[in-house]
Amino acid sequence: MVLYEYPFNERIRTYLRLERLFARLDELLKRDSAIDHHLALTTFFEVLDVAARADLKSDALKDIEKQKHVLNGYRGNPAIAESVLDGVIAQLDACFRALNAQSGKAGQSLADNEFLMSIRSRASIPGGTCEFDVPGYYAWQQRPAAERRENLAGWRAVLQPLSNAIALLLRLLRDSGGPQQVMALNGQFQQSLPQGRTYQLARVSIDPALDLVPEISGNRLIISVRLAKLGADFKTIQTNAEAKLEITLCA
Repeated sequence: MVLYEYPFNERIRTYLRLERLFARLDELLKRDSAIDHHLALTTFFEVLDVAARADLKSDALKDIEKQKHVLNGYRGNPAIAESVLDGVIAQLDACFRALNAQSGKAGQSLADNEFLMSIRSRASIPGGTCEFDVPGYYAWQQRPAAERRENLAGWRAVLQPLSNAIALLLRLLRDSGGPQQVMALNGQFQQSLPQGRTYQLARVSIDPALDLVPEISGNRLIISVRLAKLGADFKTIQTNAEAKLEITLCA
């Protein structure tokens, strides 16, 4: 099954973007070539651009506190294992302390690093990181792969509190929903969302053998899925196909 996720608000949209960037970054950090490490640095800069939102750190801290409040409400419930509950709350506490301990915006110390910022200012220019533009960066790329990885790991560690917090919040959000099997008829599926709950994320899975693309839209009242196919020029073309979907609504 191919999974598509659709956020219902801008905060979750930002979390998902950062999750994707951190996954790319961690994959690139495992590699040895200078070009992979260059791509790792450009990914760092993308993370910093997203993290520059003034309210991102505050939003994450508030969400951690909210999750703790929800989980503490399960205490005494015989269907809940107290040891598991305590473990998750301890993870939330650890994420809160680590993120709150960082001064300023998330990753602020990287934004104050002159070497990184000299590369960042040139990386936005096509071909702007040649040796005649930033010779110091070119010299760094000639150093042994292990040394470059050590530098990158040190810069990655600055972002670890934010990465851990987002990973945990998204895991708890995804675990909050239960999957349901539905049918898209005449190329469309639409469902009114139950009142009384504020859904934040929709997860739609579809069999890749169908060669269909679910185009998802929605808000706090409704979710809609329109099925499409990729044309010869890779543009999506609406279809009237019928398909079974698995939808999970996460609050």
